[in-house]
Amino acid sequence: MQTELDWSAYDSYGAGDAYAQLPARGGGFGKAASVCIGNRQCQRDGNGVMCPSFRVTGDPAHSTFHRAQMLKAALNGELGASPFAGAELDAAMDLCVGCKGCKRECPNGTDMALLRTEARAQRWRAAGRVPLRARLFASLPRWLPAMRWLGGPRRLLAALPGMSSLLERVTGIAARRSLPAPPARAFLHESRAGVAGAEGLREVVLLVDTFSDRIDPAIAEAAVDVLVAAGCRVHLLRPPAGERALCCGRTWLSQGMVAEARREAVRMLDALSPFVERGLPVIGLEPSCLLMLRDEYHALGLGERLGPAAKAALLFEEFLARELDAGRLSLDLAMPAGSRAAIHGHCHQKAFGAMKAVRRVLARVHGLEAQFIESGCCGMAGSFGFEAEHYDISMRMAELALLPAVRALDEAAVVVANGASCRHQIRDGAQREGVHLAVLLRQALRPA
Repeated sequence: MQTELDWSAYDSYGAGDAYAQLPARGGGFGKAASVCIGNRQCQRDGNGVMCPSFRVTGDPAHSTFHRAQMLKAALNGELGASPFAGAELDAAMDLCVGCKGCKRECPNGTDMALLRTEARAQRWRAAGRVPLRARLFASLPRWLPAMRWLGGPRRLLAALPGMSSLLERVTGIAARRSLPAPPARAFLHESRAGVAGAEGLREVVLLVDTFSDRIDPAIAEAAVDVLVAAGCRVHLLRPPAGERALCCGRTWLSQGMVAEARREAVRMLDALSPFVERGLPVIGLEPSCLLMLRDEYHALGLGERLGPAAKAALLFEEFLARELDAGRLSLDLAMPAGSRAAIHGHCHQKAFGAMKAVRRVLARVHGLEAQFIESGCCGMAGSFGFEAEHYDISMRMAELALLPAVRALDEAAVVVANGASCRHQIRDGAQREGVHLAVLLRQALRPA
């Protein structure tokens, strides 16, 4: 079987009784599915991330365990000659949101998000094409700049009777879901200097993702201000002159378009290499984008140079917590006494243990009382919450804990959510604006 992703990391798996039922084909891909040995920790309710679709449906058919079983059945030939194009496997994968909760919370670390990517890629190969909606979502970084020009016509069309429903039928994008409204100018506009901060300060490189660049540039502005105030000289990662904006490849990978994701990843590593070779930390703002370097890039077959880049990659909060704790940087942070913030963690922040860093950084803000919302996936999950057939269940996931907790907050409390999808879901479901941690910290900066 020809796989789209590199599953060689699982080549050594398969020894012992736990792996007695390895699939007949699939190689490392089959072994990765067999990491699930039926513990069924994914079929539980309670704190944590895993498994959002099981929690909201209560149906074992929408759990990591069942998906792994169906993948093994497909690789064993039990689902017909073209299992990846069939309805059975598609139904099993339908409500997986790629939250990465299973990779952390499953006792064996089943990576269903990555398994789903391969299954989706195989489905497109069997079909001979990628559906229009998947291509639209995947190419978001390329067409997003045009959104600011289309805002007026889109609002006009939406105001016409029946037009929203028609657009939903044509595109498959939920009419009830709001769409992003990009600002007039991106953060990485042509006139912006490539470096901020004085010479001689601790040098870092900031990876400004598509969302922080094209949808909410205030996040990147705040991050630069905080890093400079902490004592950093910040290099802004840019493509070579004349090339299109950099992208980590997350949107492509999520839609199963692996070759396109790999091309974007190669461009990202090309741009990062000069900084990584100098030993600079690579700081990211959007969890799902930055953590691509530490996680999914290893399945894209990017070669030896990925290792140093992956080790250099840190979320904004991880970098600050590490450097402040070590005394290499300093920040004077304070808010009016009695200030309150409620923090919702992105699934990937939780899956990679980054919430401890958020706690350590917020503990340095004098006068601030931080409350962490005990919630699983917000339900937005990238494109999942935009899909017409998934809108209702997306909102049900949010209603399990997140949205009721946000609605219960008083108006003075700040809602912190580092994920762009999470903030979008909070806006749509609770009519509250969430902010990135960087924005809160800039508000807390005391004048030098």
